[in-house]
Amino acid sequence: MTHDIGTLKVTSLNSIADLDRPDVETIFQLAKRVKQDRFDFPKVLKDQRLAMLFEKESLRTRVTFDVGIQDLGGSAVFLDHQDVRLGARESLKDVAKNLSRWCHGIVARTYRHRTVLDLARHADVPVINGLTDYLHPCQGLTDFFTMTEVWGDVRGRTFTYVGDGNNTCHSLIHAGALLGCHVRVASPEGYEPNSKVVNHAMNLAKESGSEITILEDPVEAVSGADAVYTDVWASMGMEEETEERAEMFSPYRVDGKLMSHAKSDALFLHCLPAHRGHEVSSEVIDSPGSRVYQNAENRLHIQKAIMALLMQRRS
Repeated sequence: MTHDIGTLKVTSLNSIADLDRPDVETIFQLAKRVKQDRFDFPKVLKDQRLAMLFEKESLRTRVTFDVGIQDLGGSAVFLDHQDVRLGARESLKDVAKNLSRWCHGIVARTYRHRTVLDLARHADVPVINGLTDYLHPCQGLTDFFTMTEVWGDVRGRTFTYVGDGNNTCHSLIHAGALLGCHVRVASPEGYEPNSKVVNHAMNLAKESGSEITILEDPVEAVSGADAVYTDVWASMGMEEETEERAEMFSPYRVDGKLMSHAKSDALFLHCLPAHRGHEVSSEVIDSPGSRVYQNAENRLHIQKAIMALLMQRRS
């Protein structure tokens, strides 16, 4: 039996850029429903199994997908890099084909983006990108869902990302461009977001009416912003660059002084984990405008919506 929860035009989720605005609205509407009715929502994935392939360590992604599939009536099988060694012990095609015979969906948290694309290409079940070195679509969708909870609509708002132009930044740019939110990014020279992502987002922005602006000056980027976002300066796998990046990014720390240039009621967001005193000060992350824990909770609801929409059995 199927439930009236809507559909997406995609069969897997690799990138927010693969979605259209109605897709995102469908995800948001369902996330709102599962959040409101968490313990009464129909078990739309009853007896379905989710394979969780994780090359990277995780708190939020692992727990929220595991809890989420259980909330929807299913179960999860967790496999870390030592268990599978994607592409080394056996081909990605064989991994995808085997898992497709045992499970109803796959979430992959990998270093290389190509790994997720190849899994999706060979799998016969939905594949969800739980994070790669290039994109973090579940996070980007969550961030904008949280802002819609506060504002109702993000169209015409100004969202500023300060820091490394990394995977999270890329997905935020995609989401903002798709939803009509003006996106500014402030990064040091050499650490800007990928030009392909920016160019694609600018094309999306032509239809939505948003503006995508890449800057070097964090004060200019934050001035008048409705929301300010940052992420760690050295992502997982870049630990050897921590000291070098700390010096390079210190002018990009989101503290009270920098936030004073945003609107007085501006939101602060962070995907977590946060390094207090580095990319963000405690006064900001613990301030009344901070939505970091609301956002962390919403990872559960957004991912439940994504799983339900992609994995629900259809006649």
